[in-house]
Amino acid sequence: MRSLASLLAALALVLTAGCGLLPEDIDETAGWSAEKLYAEARDAMDDRLYDKAIKMFEKLESRYPYGRYARQAQLETAFAHYKQDEREQAVAACDRFIRLHPNQPGVDYAWYLKGLVHFNEDLGLLARVSNQDQTERDPRSAIEAFEAFKALINGFPDSKYVEDASLRMAYLVNALAAHEVHVAEFYLRRGAWLAAVNRVQEALTNYPRAPANEKGLFIMIKAYDALGMDDLRDGAERVMRRNFPDSEYFKRGLSSGEPWWRLW
Repeated sequence: MRSLASLLAALALVLTAGCGLLPEDIDETAGWSAEKLYAEARDAMDDRLYDKAIKMFEKLESRYPYGRYARQAQLETAFAHYKQDEREQAVAACDRFIRLHPNQPGVDYAWYLKGLVHFNEDLGLLARVSNQDQTERDPRSAIEAFEAFKALINGFPDSKYVEDASLRMAYLVNALAAHEVHVAEFYLRRGAWLAAVNRVQEALTNYPRAPANEKGLFIMIKAYDALGMDDLRDGAERVMRRNFPDSEYFKRGLSSGEPWWRLW
């Protein structure tokens, strides 16, 4: 009986050790070249199998850490995370590529993709379908997108992504200015005159050409008037007339004997 027990124990050890040799545990990609790994990962991307593609790209980089396939795998990984709606991982992958390859081909795309991730993030003032009060929205994603696109345009003016990035920046400028103006209006309606002026000044300083500044200047004029600061009020009006001579705010007050800014 003792010998039989010993035999069974030995057999169990053999079976346990052999489990790691079962066919399903064998990595079929063992021995693949960087080119083959990349091709398989790209096929997975085309089929929208992003998890599979990411694993393939990670294997490629780990086995062949140098060269163009590894660099391309890093960019493709960032894009796969973006397509998976894994924004934090996508941004981290872009930042890693920018840090590792600041002067290599593809870094312009890394900046562009980073901006795109933040641009599309469903937060803050970009969440137009939300019923959330704009004063409660967080503009950080829009700011991050703006800064990434700005880095692309300044660092790589000849990049094919510059045109699209410029259009998105133009949108962001007005969106960010509109956020500041909306907050200023919030303060104006509550009698916080100085707070309203300060928020408009933020918009004018950071986004000087934004269309939203038309309303911002009107708010500033109203706030200065309420504070009895006539010189500053008149100065703000001169700036508004110079930049927005055809403003509806002026037109509405033309037929009244009252100063136009007191009609609202």
